[in-house]
Amino acid sequence: MKVILKADVKGSGKKGDIIEVSDGFAQNFLLKKGLAEIATASGINEITQRKAADQFHKAEELKAMKELAAALNGLIANGIVARKSSDAIPPRVEYSLTEKGASVVPILQSICQWTGVFYKDAGETPMIQCQKCDHR
Repeated sequence: MKVILKADVKGSGKKGDIIEVSDGFAQNFLLKKGLAEIATASGINEITQRKAADQFHKAEELKAMKELAAALNGLIANGIVARKSSDAIPPRVEYSLTEKGASVVPILQSICQWTGVFYKDAGETPMIQCQKCDHR
């Protein structure tokens, strides 16, 4: 009998797995204890779609992490950000602006103030408050 596991079952599979088991094991243990449900076409389809969606979301998350790492590496390579790592357990990494990076802050503050003047009532989502200059 094909069943879909609702929970991890030692020696059989993990939650969401579609497995083939004997009728007796399914009826007397898995179904009776609520650890599984009979695998219907719609149930199998739902599990397949959920697994595909999970894989997609994991791939998107990995892609975003790689893009962030590439952006940080670019800022480090251009001398805008400094990276400092410690040998502590767990390992810790800190990023800070270099002198070159800090020299850009006044320019960014001016841009932030400019957008506040010219785009206040644009009807769009309001700008998030600057974290360094407190300009709204």
